[in-house]
Amino acid sequence: MTRNWAGTYDYTAPRIVPVWSEADVLRELAGTEGRVHALGTRHSFTDLPDTTGALLDLAGLEGGFALGDGTVRVAAGTRYGVLAAWLDERGLALHNLGSLPHISVAGATATGTHGSGDRNGVLTTAVRGIRFADADGEVREVRRGDADFDALAVGLGAYGVVLSLDIETQPSYRVRQDVYRGVSWDAALAALDEVTGAGYSVSVFTRWEEASIGWVWVKSRIDADDQPVPAALLDGVLDVDAEPLGELADVTELRGVPGPWMLRLPHFRLDGTPSFGDEIQSEYFVARAHAPGALRAMRELGDAIRPLLFVSELRTAAADELWLSPASGQDVVAIHFTWRNDPTGVAAVLPRIEEALRPFGARPHWGKRHGFDRAAIERVHPKLADARAVYERLDPRGRFSNGHLERVGLREER
Repeated sequence: MTRNWAGTYDYTAPRIVPVWSEADVLRELAGTEGRVHALGTRHSFTDLPDTTGALLDLAGLEGGFALGDGTVRVAAGTRYGVLAAWLDERGLALHNLGSLPHISVAGATATGTHGSGDRNGVLTTAVRGIRFADADGEVREVRRGDADFDALAVGLGAYGVVLSLDIETQPSYRVRQDVYRGVSWDAALAALDEVTGAGYSVSVFTRWEEASIGWVWVKSRIDADDQPVPAALLDGVLDVDAEPLGELADVTELRGVPGPWMLRLPHFRLDGTPSFGDEIQSEYFVARAHAPGALRAMRELGDAIRPLLFVSELRTAAADELWLSPASGQDVVAIHFTWRNDPTGVAAVLPRIEEALRPFGARPHWGKRHGFDRAAIERVHPKLADARAVYERLDPRGRFSNGHLERVGLREER
């Protein structure tokens, strides 16, 4: 039996096929019939990557680095932390990283995974080109500006198997991480932009308690080691001894110690355990203009949420034009829940959360646990039907469709 990395979803596919090269992918697609889906680093918490046919395990499809004109070409299964280390050795960087450097470039970009930062787009916004295998095992390529690119960039495996990506790079930079505690909810909700704009990338870790919002984790790009750091953030103070995820040992360096971008932007180290491990995750995105109201609604559910929760995290992402991005057409605040492994309890509280967030047009993270069906997705993703039409055109036989994609309206039911 094969599970996701947290051990909280069991894949039902009758065949799991390890692939080590592009030739392996093309051989499987050209030499077989039936449904196929790609499996990355198994960070999804639902049946999104599952199939009734063959799961192509892309973990071995890694490396293949090649620098281009301001880009790097990288194989689909490569983990972000591995790519980041390769780039940093050459004086290069990416605009952002997710919380976990363990996730694959293809899986993360295909699901709109995002990192944080008021002016930072989701990870997919750095993609310039996608090479993929179609249903007949032929290699195709789409580049930014092409007619289908905005539909395929956050494509959820619905149209093919991504082989490699061309990703924008920039000169390497340094980052420090500082933590503030004691910011009250009243102060934060009255000046939320001051909180999320306090650094290059900002995360708020909260348990929805009354006293304060929790910890504000500020990641700042720095020009010099002695760059001054504010002693206060609104009514909160700098905490030089902070352990915002205290029960975890594998977080990246805090306390304002400067370091390479690749060792500060993620929350967790590549050589350690990602997050809590035995967990379920959910996440919802609301327009930044609606964020104070949405956060107030979550606070009202705090007593129902806390017994099931490890921690919640609040982050931001800049608007983009990718059809199925969580930030498509609007700057967003992401409201993330890392749940204890209690499927029954989580299943009971999610409808309450989703109902409370419905007035704010919340969009779910594609790879995390949620209860949205096709009608609910259509309400919040105006380009859903257009994206579905592209996927149906590229894969008319439905080889890359599955029950999850059909349930949320990304593929036609068969």
